[in-house]
Amino acid sequence: MQNFYYKNSISRFVNRSTNEILGILIDNSPYKVEKEQIEAWKYQIKILKETLKGLSGTIVFEFTVPRMGCRIDVILIIKNVLFILEFKYGEVRYNSNAVEQVWDYALDLKNFHKTSHAISIAPILIASEASNSFQLISKTKYNDGLLEPIKANSRNLKLVIQRVLANIKGSNIISKKWLQGSYYPTPTIIEAAKALYNNHSVTDITRNDAKRKNLSKTSSAIFDIISKSRKRNYKSICFVTGVPGAGKTLVGLNVATKQMNLKQSKKSIYLSGNGPLVNILREALTRDKWARENEIRKKSNKKKITKGSILNEVKAIIQNVHNYRDAYIKDKKKPPYDHVAIFDEAQRAWNKEKTADFMKRRKEIKNFKLSEPEFLISCLNRHKNWAVVICLVGGGQEIYSGEAGISEWIESINRSYPDWHIFISDKLNDSEYAAGKALD
Repeated sequence: MQNFYYKNSISRFVNRSTNEILGILIDNSPYKVEKEQIEAWKYQIKILKETLKGLSGTIVFEFTVPRMGCRIDVILIIKNVLFILEFKYGEVRYNSNAVEQVWDYALDLKNFHKTSHAISIAPILIASEASNSFQLISKTKYNDGLLEPIKANSRNLKLVIQRVLANIKGSNIISKKWLQGSYYPTPTIIEAAKALYNNHSVTDITRNDAKRKNLSKTSSAIFDIISKSRKRNYKSICFVTGVPGAGKTLVGLNVATKQMNLKQSKKSIYLSGNGPLVNILREALTRDKWARENEIRKKSNKKKITKGSILNEVKAIIQNVHNYRDAYIKDKKKPPYDHVAIFDEAQRAWNKEKTADFMKRRKEIKNFKLSEPEFLISCLNRHKNWAVVICLVGGGQEIYSGEAGISEWIESINRSYPDWHIFISDKLNDSEYAAGKALD
């Protein structure tokens, strides 16, 4: 499974018919392609065929940044620069939201895509009917290879590309190597994520004393399992159970943020299949950090930071499980960046039948043999030394058609990974902690 819809050399793209290119885009889309999308692609192809004449390099349509879920309209790799193109067909203005969108794409590549860390990236917003905008080609103040967002239209896009190439120095980008890049946060993002909760602990988040006690006990038990698994090269799975509202999400976030430590290889990620929940959690953490940070800056008469810059820190901690899954379907052997994966509402993962049906319909993968729990465990099992899977399991909730329940996680371990250690923590319900296989 590839993470783009179309790739070719620029010279071949220019000489191919629009219908041929369009057919490949439609065939490779895992979704039903609406008329509006087809018209947008036709427009992009027309503009790019005119713009790219005489240029050499690689063109990629609909590239998905691994584990980030965002899909970029077009990427151009020309000499020593990677161009991100975001098209707004029919727009007469350079909308600020669109500028922010293309900037977010650039940040996601720079911060989370391994082969994009050390290259020059030029994000360009193309508002097709807008007037010419003054083109200031400038790098960010961080000297990280990122250019500030550039505004262009259908008439001056080629001039913009040429000006960027004339102003940016460096070695040529090897497109084949770049396309093999996987999810890998930069050290600066990791450090920022570690500091995200610098004034918080799990006991600060809730006001209920009894709940604080249970949350702390559960977190301590999980930290102990992670520590012993890492030191003894064990692979472990831990089930944290609790009724809705017991605090499972808070425990998961606490573990994820406290485990961001590169030197000790204790990288963690909080994963949820609930898209709205992912957005809410990201927004809540972003607002909290934004308010605290700007209060400090206000006292020091420093310039305010934007929510967008903080959001990129949060993305290193909270991600959509479906994007995580898709990344490691593509990379069939490479282990995940993280050694600890926290799966929220784990009982809602899909059984083998529903997973196979989804893979066939949406990913064009026939005869998929694993349930979602078994596949997710298999991803962490790729690590040669240690790994920990933490399943947050809600009690008293109905299991719907196609959902595997907690039993499939346990059966997957017993069936395929008998050397894994199984733990069940019921501390959120204030009962004794039970270990299926003790590490002591």
